[in-house]
Amino acid sequence: RWVLSLQCKGSRNFMSALRRAVEVDFKDKDKHKSQGLYLLTTGIPDQETHTISAYMAEVCRGFDLQLHVCLFSILEDVDSNGIIPARYANSIETATALKEIAQAANGRFHWFGEAGIFESDDITVIVSEMEKANNYSQKCAFLVESLKERS
Repeated sequence: RWVLSLQCKGSRNFMSALRRAVEVDFKDKDKHKSQGLYLLTTGIPDQETHTISAYMAEVCRGFDLQLHVCLFSILEDVDSNGIIPARYANSIETATALKEIAQAANGRFHWFGEAGIFESDDITVIVSEMEKANNYSQKCAFLVESLKERS
């Protein structure tokens, strides 16, 4: 169910946008089985990471709400209007902060750019499952081979 699109024009005031989404649209949260917020961003929030993480951890506690974060890295440090954000961080610091916020809110983190996918919780889980399957396959092949040798 899509209910709200929030934009932080000229800033990255995530706390204001998140509060608005949670306190307005999720006030009837008991009526819904599962709800999620999707944060699409190109940079670090104006507020400190620990402040947003603590807020989202508190909001998400007790019911099935997750904040999923999609970071799109762009090459320029200034947005298309030439506005420099109130808080600056390089791409690694930005990704680390946003991943922490997503984890605090029981969500998933995805980081991509023009060059492709840099990091994705979903892809990490899929790769892990593939590695497990490969490991089990090798063990089965070893077991079959050892049973052939015994007979």
